[in-house]
Parts: sequence; structure tokens; C-alpha cells
Amino acid sequence: MSTLTTGLSAARPALPSRARRRRTTTPARWGLYAFLLGAAAFFLLPLYVMLITSVKPMEEIRLGNLFSLPVKMTLEPWAVAWAGACTGLQCEGIRGGFVNSLLIVVPSTAVSIFLGALNGYALSFWRPRGGQWLFGVLLLGAFVPYQVIMFPLVRAFAALSLFGTLPGIVLIHTVFGMPVMTLLFRNYYASIPAELFKAARIDGGGFWRIFLQLMLPMSLPIIVVAVIMQVTGIWNDFILGLVFAGRDHLPMTVQLNNVINTTTGERLYNVNMAATLLTSLVPLVIYLVSGRWFVRGIAAGAVKG
Repeated sequence: MSTLTTGLSAARPALPSRARRRRTTTPARWGLYAFLLGAAAFFLLPLYVMLITSVKPMEEIRLGNLFSLPVKMTLEPWAVAWAGACTGLQCEGIRGGFVNSLLIVVPSTAVSIFLGALNGYALSFWRPRGGQWLFGVLLLGAFVPYQVIMFPLVRAFAALSLFGTLPGIVLIHTVFGMPVMTLLFRNYYASIPAELFKAARIDGGGFWRIFLQLMLPMSLPIIVVAVIMQVTGIWNDFILGLVFAGRDHLPMTVQLNNVINTTTGERLYNVNMAATLLTSLVPLVIYLVSGRWFVRGIAAGAVKG
């Protein structure tokens, strides 16, 4: 009897585990796994082809085995793409575009985030007369395509002697980033209790003191989100850099286009792939490093807003 009882008690814990195992092997779950694996393969397969092609010598690429691993791996295409690829008569690679992109991205991101935070703070707490109308008009700017206002902007920047200059391309990115940045910070500040702002006012805090010493330190999650959005958007921009940057400040994306479309003799696919990966390296690293912070910042704004 005792043996039977012991056997039954030993068998009881196994029942939930078998039930869990049956639940985890439902057709719907297998279908979900198949969909997720297919989606991952859809996005990762081009990256795999680009990566292995960039480390193959041209002798292996000519064989046409697109998915095969390199027999003789080489990093020479990466070195050529960085410092020796030709664009027209110049063979300086895309390293000049990398420096130009940094010079464009850093001030454009900093200025647009600061102004967006300032707008959001003023609209949320100080609420000037006509602020809602101003906010609505500003939001319309986020939905206006670049191509529609390209010609008037070119004429205006030319009249101001900013066309084809570094301050000009920084200003154009700042202007186009302002609506989204204002929306982000306005929604984030709207979630902060108004009593906190009133207490700061009672303590004698003014507009700038409350903004710089109270609101900005509390805005770290949304600032991280704004930095990720602005850096990736400005770094990947092509049309604004092509039109407004001028010959001396072309960003990396425009340099990449020039490298790939320059055809003198044999097309070097390994160099083109290496140049493409180098161009996308900064946004890729930002996503991998700060993806967790991006999700936290978006979730914080969504819940509080």
C-alpha cells in the first residue's frame, strides 16, 4: 500500500509537466515559430550575403556561388572601400563621407533635441496663448514630403548664403526634425504631474531654471529615444545631403551611392558590399547597444502620456 501511495505521489508532479508539454506543441505555436523564423531569415539573409561577399576575393565571386562561404577570406575589400574606392577621378573611399556625416549628425541631433524639448516644455507647462494652434501647425510639418518644398528651400537657402554649406545642412535637418521632437517631448512632459511644476514656481523657479534644473534631468528616457531616432534618421538620409550639403560636405550615404555607381572596368561587388556595410555600421551599432533603452523610453512615454 505504501509502495502504491509512493508511486501515485511520485506520478502527480509529472501530470502538469506533460500538460505543459502538450500546450507548447500546439499547431498554432509551431506556426508562430515558423513565421518568426521565416521573418528573421527574410531580414538576415541579405545581410549574410553582403557580409560573406565583402570578404571574398573577386575570383570566388565570379563563380556565382552567392551563398557559399569564402574559401580564401580577405579584408582587402574593406580597406579599399574605406580609403581607396573611386568616385569619378578621386579614389579616396568613403572615409571622407564618414567624417562629414559625423559633422552633420552631431550638431543636428543636439540642436533639434534641445529645441524639441524646449518646445514641449513650454507647450506642456507654460501654455502660451495660441499654443495649441502653434503645435498643430508644427505637427503638419512632419507630414510634408521633402520633395514638395525642396525648390522653395533651395531658393531660400541660396538667398541666405547657406546653400551647399555645413551650417545649411545642419539647419535643414534641425528644421525637419523639430516637429517629431516637439511631439515626443510634449507628450512626455504632459505626463509629469503639474504639482511638481507649481512647486518649482512657488520656490521661485523661472522658465529656464525649471527647464534646465528640473525638466531636462527628468527627461533622460525620452532623450535616449530622441537621440536614436535623430541619429539613425539623419545618418541614413540621402536626398537632403545630396541637395543641401554641397560638394565638400557630402554625407556617407551620398559617397556610397557615388562609389557603387562609378563603373570603371570590372564592377567590384566585394568592395561595394563592404562600403554598404561600413555606411550602415553606425545605425546598426546604435540599435544593438541602445535598443533596450529605446523600448524603455517609448514605453515610459506611452504609459505616462
